[in-house]
Amino acid sequence: MAYRPTWQGHLKLSLVTCPVALYTATNSAGDVHFNLINPKTNNRIKMITTDPDTGPIERSELVKGYEVSKGEYILLTNDEINSVKLESTKTIEIERFVPGDEIDRLYWDNPYFLAPDGKLAQEAFGVIRTAMEKSGQIALGRVVIGTRERILALEPRDKGILAYTIRTDAEVRKPDEIFGGISDKAADPAMIAIAEKIIEQQEGPFDPSQFVDRYEEALKALIEDKKKGHKPAKVAEPDDTNVVDLMSALRASLGAKDKAAAKPAAKEKAAKTPAKAKTRKAG
Repeated sequence: MAYRPTWQGHLKLSLVTCPVALYTATNSAGDVHFNLINPKTNNRIKMITTDPDTGPIERSELVKGYEVSKGEYILLTNDEINSVKLESTKTIEIERFVPGDEIDRLYWDNPYFLAPDGKLAQEAFGVIRTAMEKSGQIALGRVVIGTRERILALEPRDKGILAYTIRTDAEVRKPDEIFGGISDKAADPAMIAIAEKIIEQQEGPFDPSQFVDRYEEALKALIEDKKKGHKPAKVAEPDDTNVVDLMSALRASLGAKDKAAAKPAAKEKAAKTPAKAKTRKAG
């Protein structure tokens, strides 16, 4: 399947330049998409652009407006917006290299794949990519996507480069704005010890294939049932999980995990133990 690039331009490291293409590294969220339908006619609703004074208007006649005060706008045409030329509209210039652990996870945004654009670009791309790999650091550059200039963090991935847009400082809230009201009182050491054991029981490798969108799957099942003429089953409300006695809840959680772990272990042991042969008494 041929993918369309989100952006095409050049990757530049000092005086070394090569054509590259930027592709989104993720699929759009969810396979179930809904349309607005009038249940009386079963017709799909059309969204019509309308001026409150003159009525419907063609989208091609519209321009963008920036509100400077209530009801007052600065109008900008597409040509005027496109006239703002930055180097990063067509070139990702690597500005610096930083250790990966210096970039707080709060700042990582959307992932992209960066690949050479055409066979003639592969040699220069390979030189830049391999040099980045040997440095063991994250390269930082800039790119204009849509109408925004974004910082890009670049690192080698397989034969290409993984690129992440990085949020600006103004986009990231300060943790104290949310966490400031949390008590400084230390947690009970005995409770922490039990919680640590629960964590140990749930340790395991990260396997993304085990994580599916259960809500999306339930929607698909509901749609299939409706296609077959079945009425959807009423779903019971979840139980109230308000914890009154935290220590009791922790111990119960630990005990439940112990029992769950013991069952497969017992089955495995029984499967490995050969059954004793029955002896017949001599007649």
